[in-house]
Amino acid sequence: MLYGLSLLAGIVLLFLGGESLIRGAVAGAKRMGVSPLLTGLVVVGFGTSAPELVVSVDAAIREQPDIAVGNIVGSNIGNILLILGLCAVICPMNVHPLALRRDGVVVVAASLLFIVLAWSGALGRWEAALLLAMLTAYLMWAYWTERNQSLPEAQMHSAEAEELSAIPSSTAMIIVALVLGLIMLIGGSQLLLYGAIGLAQSIGISEAVIGLTIVAVGTSLPEMAVSVIAALRRHADVAVGNILGSNIFNVLGILGISAFLQPLPIAARVSQFDQWIMLGSASILLLFLYTGMRLSRWEGAALLGGYAAYIALSFTIF
Repeated sequence: MLYGLSLLAGIVLLFLGGESLIRGAVAGAKRMGVSPLLTGLVVVGFGTSAPELVVSVDAAIREQPDIAVGNIVGSNIGNILLILGLCAVICPMNVHPLALRRDGVVVVAASLLFIVLAWSGALGRWEAALLLAMLTAYLMWAYWTERNQSLPEAQMHSAEAEELSAIPSSTAMIIVALVLGLIMLIGGSQLLLYGAIGLAQSIGISEAVIGLTIVAVGTSLPEMAVSVIAALRRHADVAVGNILGSNIFNVLGILGISAFLQPLPIAARVSQFDQWIMLGSASILLLFLYTGMRLSRWEGAALLGGYAAYIALSFTIF
């Protein structure tokens, strides 16, 4: 029970910390005159991935690679199957494919790059440097191609920055939000890892499974909050764009930082099963974007069903 309570408390702190940090960061960016385009592309993208970053870096430093890697792979799977499925069930989603195709392609490419780099059985510092270089190249490419504010991609990223409400208005409140957010993220990460590792050991489940499922869902709560709110407001492009951006940052940025700090062996089950689910999920979403299909409630339910099947297989066969 102690491990379970620690896990739950960690998830709550990560959610609150992520929300506080992203609102403080967006408010600070606006106050410093940063464009909505750059705010949506970088600040919101990094902000919603802050819990994944803190947990995976913490796990890497503690030499718990199964949780560090599992958190990212599991988050990317959950972002598409669980969060977008939930958004579509709440409100059927019509998207403008032109605003999302580039990021959709990058998500699939990042998933493929992970599979290629992980083929050797570990992510070392050279692989980490390549991942971070690819993230830098993506951000530069995205910003330079979107400086024309009439482009669909630019409008979507600008809308991401405007989606958040109740952001701090004064400099003092911005600082408080940022500091509290960081404190809650760090404290939440410590509690989450303590609970997750203890739970795995006490019930005989591998750390990889815990990282791919419970930890991954817990760290994805900020993405869920932003995407569900956007879906309720009929802003489908923002909901999908938030997921795509988060998945890009997760693989290229967070895994890159984590592996640079501490080389990460790849668990056998990730190589045999989970990385292919991650690639398959990204490919399904890319197909949806390129065909311009409307993500209906039935299709959202199918995504949720796919995630339920993935969780069931994670705790049984794999």
